[in-house]
Amino acid sequence: MKPIILAGTAFVALIAAPAGAAVPEGDGVRAADAAAAEPQQDILVEGRVDRTSAGTKTDTPLIEVPQPLTVIPADVYLAQGAINIADTVRYAAGVNADAYGRDTRVDTFTVRGVNALQFRDGMRDIFSFYASIASDPYNFSRVEVVRGPASVLFGQGSIGGIVNLVSKTPLFTNSADVDLVYGSYDRKEVLADLNGKLSDTLAARIVARVRDADTYVDHVPDDRVMIAPSVTWRPGARTEVTLLGLYQDDRTGSTSNFLPVVGTLRLNRDNPPLPRYLFVGKPGYDRYDGRLLQGSGMLTHRFTDDLKISLKARYIDSDVDYFTHYTNSYGNPTDPYVPGSNGRLIPLIAGSSVARLNVFSTDNNVQWRFNTGAAVEHVLLAGVDYSWNQVRKSDNYDFSQVIDLYDIDYASIVEPPLVAPFNRDTQKQLGVYVQDQIRLWDRVSVVLGARRDRVRGTSLDPNSGTTTRTSDSATTYRAGIIGEVGAGVSPFFSYTESFQPVAGRTTAGDPFRPQTGHQFEGGVKWQPDRATLVTVTGFSIKERNRPVPDPANPLGQIQAGELTTKGFELEATRTLPGDYELSLAYGFNDVTGDTGEIGYLSRHTASAWATKTIPGDWATLRLGAGVRYLGQQVSGNPAWTLVTPARTMVDALVEMERDSWRLRLNATNLLDNRGYATCLARGDCFVSAPRNVMLSLGYRL
Repeated sequence: MKPIILAGTAFVALIAAPAGAAVPEGDGVRAADAAAAEPQQDILVEGRVDRTSAGTKTDTPLIEVPQPLTVIPADVYLAQGAINIADTVRYAAGVNADAYGRDTRVDTFTVRGVNALQFRDGMRDIFSFYASIASDPYNFSRVEVVRGPASVLFGQGSIGGIVNLVSKTPLFTNSADVDLVYGSYDRKEVLADLNGKLSDTLAARIVARVRDADTYVDHVPDDRVMIAPSVTWRPGARTEVTLLGLYQDDRTGSTSNFLPVVGTLRLNRDNPPLPRYLFVGKPGYDRYDGRLLQGSGMLTHRFTDDLKISLKARYIDSDVDYFTHYTNSYGNPTDPYVPGSNGRLIPLIAGSSVARLNVFSTDNNVQWRFNTGAAVEHVLLAGVDYSWNQVRKSDNYDFSQVIDLYDIDYASIVEPPLVAPFNRDTQKQLGVYVQDQIRLWDRVSVVLGARRDRVRGTSLDPNSGTTTRTSDSATTYRAGIIGEVGAGVSPFFSYTESFQPVAGRTTAGDPFRPQTGHQFEGGVKWQPDRATLVTVTGFSIKERNRPVPDPANPLGQIQAGELTTKGFELEATRTLPGDYELSLAYGFNDVTGDTGEIGYLSRHTASAWATKTIPGDWATLRLGAGVRYLGQQVSGNPAWTLVTPARTMVDALVEMERDSWRLRLNATNLLDNRGYATCLARGDCFVSAPRNVMLSLGYRL
């Protein structure tokens, strides 16, 4: 009941407040159901963007999209203290951004109880496991959460939704933004965002971060060098070409320690509880080091005011070395310790993985606006996209060692040699899609879409020398309707389908079958004025062929049967008189079916974030506070049932601006709630990140 009471009380306060104040200009306010307009268009922004391309790939008023979308501008998630991409969406409805606590290796989030795929500029960004490094939130102008299946437009898409990162691109202005940061765990950073107008037709931008930092886990650094140059060329009023580059080098490790349940959440005989941030590994050996290179190109050209073509392409080259150790609590999770050792000795798994990833993606479409009568307007979108990715991995393991978990002899820990040959998995996908947005009497909007996908995969087993080939195809559909009935109220209903090929094999050696699913959704959007936007929605999802951990083999996976998710979401933003800004979110998910460990997800998530700006003669002060709630999580199997307690996190912001200078103090998990992110019946626990404080001094020109 806690999250329902929290969301309900805040919602009453939201709608009860007067709406007479004008909304200040700027894109710094969190915009639900909004994305930035296309760069060549001049649109007045008052508190939130009034048009979106995230859900339709066209420039569409958000009130005409029969789908809930959440867009978080960069200045909002940076003010909330975001360190990684998962942090950027932790105040979005229906999203669990830290299911396993903070992870320095990768970003993980679930949308509507389902693992979400990550996209960058509308093209898939992450392929395979532990073959790439985490993206840097400073390199993006906003993060978009598309809730519900997105396969019709984006191809391989999660049934629950996707997270799309929108890169910073050049603006035809001269500006500079530089920050010096110092924070918890000896975090030292320099950030720079430099933009220049080189001529009337050419602009350039460079975004960079250099970080030297430790983490709350001993022997796990968090170092990064990121440089992202870009250039935009506008040879004419109707044509724009943008080229983007990215170099990123990470030197980190794993803050996910996979500690055994017995000794953390559950007592371990007469032994004391294990330190929650215990390092299990070999100092100087355990690491997650990666180098990432990306090159992208985007072109748009308007033949007429009603006819436009858009072309995009990207190439990714990624190298990752992942060397790690973790306790083996999976064979006997209820008592993983060596018999006769009084709960001290435990088997250790050592892994050495070297991964090489190459990706080429392209997405091209034509958009045509036309009428079929005085009261019927169309926006027809037709496109083709293609992606090719190849992952090569050498995975080496050692299961021979046993350690005293309460007195680890780090020097004696085994380092598995890199002797395994590289396997190779290649996947090609070709998709053709079409969508028609129909506007009736300037009041009702209908969205119809269809897509045909064909996916071919090749897998080389280096041990046997055999090559396995797979081929899958599917047609997916989308239909939705939304209409204004008066007083800013717009009910909507939609049906969407998903298709997601899955690379790899089950424990038995069988190739994974594609995941498929569909969703029914109905809700209402309420926008009584430009200062308020409320979205309430309910949905029912059915998914098939989900890969889940193999109960008989923790290193393998099986494909479960049918999964059903039913839920309800509320998301609201409101600008109040007196320079107050407020956003609220609540999500409820009920997952049933043959889900393996998927059942551990919380049924309730809730959050609220508010800021107050106080102008002054000498400086402007901004204060912010947020609260995030995650309900209890239940994970069970025939051996036992575990309940991870609910947890509440508090975040805070104090910011002062004078002229071109900015001093900002961020605190996440201000009350230092060191609860468990989740504990799984398979045998391991993950801990939430402790309090983190960062002080930054910025100069903006």
